Amino acid sequence: MTTLIVKLATIADAKSRFVEAGRRALAGEVAAMEPTVNFVSYDDMHRVLAPLRLAIVKALAGQGSLSIREIARRVNRDVQAVHRDITTLVNAGIIDRTDNGVSFPYERIHFEFDVSAAA
Repeated sequence: MTTLIVKLATIADAKSRFVEAGRRALAGEVAAMEPTVNFVSYDDMHRVLAPLRLAIVKALAGQGSLSIREIARRVNRDVQAVHRDITTLVNAGIIDRTDNGVSFPYERIHFEFDVSAAA
């Protein structure tokens, strides 16, 4: 099952993982890569993956490429509003544009973050 991992990470955290992956590659170590999207804050993640946009992702999961009109029909929303949401999801790297429409090339999303009390 293919999974997109969504993480909350600072720029420093993402840079550290990138440097570590480069070090391993230079050492000849092969590591399995997990498709990952990082957000700097919960608010940023929630802006991109708001409930109506997440419904679009769910409608696309495991379906291959779908037209925007078909997605709008499946989520019972206006085509223009769905088009705007799809643009946001494409720009965030969550879904892909294809020759036949858009696709979510994964079967599921896994959210990987902790929420703690405010300081």
